[in-house]
Amino acid sequence: MTISEVDVDRIIRGPHDLEEQIDKLKKQVVFLQGKCRKAGEAILDLEVMRTDFKKEIDRLSEENDNLKVLLKAKKESDENRQPQ
Repeated sequence: MTISEVDVDRIIRGPHDLEEQIDKLKKQVVFLQGKCRKAGEAILDLEVMRTDFKKEIDRLSEENDNLKVLLKAKKESDENRQPQ
């Protein structure tokens, strides 16, 4: 029994070997899962920051409104004090 070229090609595994492709794809899945987890963590961090920023904007807006009211009251008070 002699070994033909077809047998040699079948024995020697090249880049088209299914087991090799499966291993590469499994490694790719693990890599992509890690990247997705990191992206998920980043998204959660950004959502927390967004919530904090929204609260800060609301606080500053209320403070701004309060200052406007105080300035208006002071202006009216000053106008009432001036002799006419």
